[in-house]
Amino acid sequence: MGHLRFVSAALGALACGVAMQVNAASDTFITPSGSMAGGQPVDASVLFTTGAGTVTITLNNLEANPRSASQTLSDLFFTLSDGATTGTLASSSGQELTINPTTRAFTLGSTVSTGWGLNTGVMGGLQLDLLSTSTPPKHTIIGPPDMTGLYSNANSSLLGNHNPFLNQTASFTVDISGVTPTTTITGATFSFGTSPGSNVIGTPTSVPEPASLGLLGMGLAGLGLARRRSRKTQA
Repeated sequence: MGHLRFVSAALGALACGVAMQVNAASDTFITPSGSMAGGQPVDASVLFTTGAGTVTITLNNLEANPRSASQTLSDLFFTLSDGATTGTLASSSGQELTINPTTRAFTLGSTVSTGWGLNTGVMGGLQLDLLSTSTPPKHTIIGPPDMTGLYSNANSSLLGNHNPFLNQTASFTVDISGVTPTTTITGATFSFGTSPGSNVIGTPTSVPEPASLGLLGMGLAGLGLARRRSRKTQA
């Protein structure tokens, strides 16, 4: 009976996971392969999760060992399936990172508010925006260092008053009236650098959620274990 209880528990976890997903949905966008901004390669992704009246956003800079500030993230435009163009930025956070101009090593600081803002009614949607706030040139999102832990490619634009950056990722929660778990993100455009206009249109991608994969694995493992034990009992 032990194996039956295990299977029941695994199936229960799967059912619970499905119920949780009904309360939230996610969309991921990435920069197309070979994307450039300011004459430099860029690589970024963003994960949107919609819930009741909220959109949570995780914005990531994936370009390792950047050369220029033109490769750092500074804005994000996005549109929703319900056509919403207004909202309120409820919270944001990111970890500060400072590059030593002499050694090109970095130090990590505190997790702080990003200092970014939210513009409404932009490009048919909304814009998470750094450039029109009082925060820049600080708090653009920078990618990871090289394999030795240095920003060895960094030119002067990364070694001066752009410090501190935000370390690779920043999170935002936007309150938007009318958004539900079935609301989807229909478009996302990344902006790079400290001057407006360096934009890259994101490509949607479908990636299974880790939690869903884990629950599915539990269920399959449980079924496999039950079958093996059943065979042993019959033998």
